[in-house]
Amino acid sequence: LQKRTGGQFIKDRAVKLLVPSTLGLFVVHWVTGYLNIKMGGALGLMPGFMVYPISVISGIGPLWFIQMLFVFSCALVLLKKLDRADRVWTLCGRANLPVLLLLAVVIFAAAQVLNMPVLTMSRCGIYFAAFLIGYYVFSHGAVQDIAARACVPMACAAAVSAVAYAIYYGAQNFTEAACLQSVFTNVYLWIVVLAVLGCGKRFFDREIALGRYMTRASFGLYILHYPILLTVSYMLHTRLALPAICNYAIALVLEFMFTFAAYEIVRRIPVIRFLVLGVGKKREKA
Repeated sequence: LQKRTGGQFIKDRAVKLLVPSTLGLFVVHWVTGYLNIKMGGALGLMPGFMVYPISVISGIGPLWFIQMLFVFSCALVLLKKLDRADRVWTLCGRANLPVLLLLAVVIFAAAQVLNMPVLTMSRCGIYFAAFLIGYYVFSHGAVQDIAARACVPMACAAAVSAVAYAIYYGAQNFTEAACLQSVFTNVYLWIVVLAVLGCGKRFFDREIALGRYMTRASFGLYILHYPILLTVSYMLHTRLALPAICNYAIALVLEFMFTFAAYEIVRRIPVIRFLVLGVGKKREKA
């Protein structure tokens, strides 16, 4: 937004976020929909010519999240038009540690609204709040430095909270509203976020070859990982009679291998690269 107009920013976000999560479904993510239909036992209940289009429509998987990011990006442009002098952004840059800790209240409140009624893990309120906090608060270097100075006690608090959280919730369904919307969950969440951001700034704020590669590749890995994970897991479950722990271990290794390989292949094919990753050759090199 510092380098583009609002219109240019929205156009850029549309290509980057909407193209992979719409046109990309026809190229890659129909596999996710197909396997979901097959595992659900509905494959034999529909005409053959309908299998592919229904697979495409139901193959979005985790890509719904980047569609929400596009909506959030449009909302951010609107907010900036209402505050052309960036007064809110400047004010948020003055946040101190108590303010950062109190943002847990914002996270908790946001977790109570805009939640999907059936897919309870789809939590638009908390995602939008976190998006805005990232832009207005943590885009300031001074705020990042505050989190960095407090990272050790925050990391200790996060570790203790993790043990307490695991004991308290045990084997309960973590996708239910009773868990997702609780005070404990959201305070624990925010402690971990502050610990990760602070430790990242303090101990890992440097560039190495792997970091440069992952900066370029991480979005593509996110785009491609799910159909590969689903395919690998389905094949392991249906073709090999292995203990569950072996399936998990093998799936972990194979998913990493195949996802990185798929990314390196896809990013080298011009049209497919645009449809699946939302990037052209010039931008991919950048």
